[in-house]
Amino acid sequence: MAIRYKVDVLAELKKKGYTSTKIREEKLIGQSYLQQLRHGELVSWKTLDTICALLDCQPADLIEYVKEDDVSERG
Repeated sequence: MAIRYKVDVLAELKKKGYTSTKIREEKLIGQSYLQQLRHGELVSWKTLDTICALLDCQPADLIEYVKEDDVSERG
């Protein structure tokens, strides 16, 4: 089982005017979570909730479930 991002979350936030600097200055998302996003790692539910609020989207717009077979094939 693998859950992964469907989009580049930081790029989507930047399109909406939320640069990494602005996010840090306004304390919207912690530095460690920004680092996790940069590395494609999943973040906490609370952070995902914040991201969805900022982007006005649903979690399914950001993440997806991929079966192990599909992950192996994509390598």
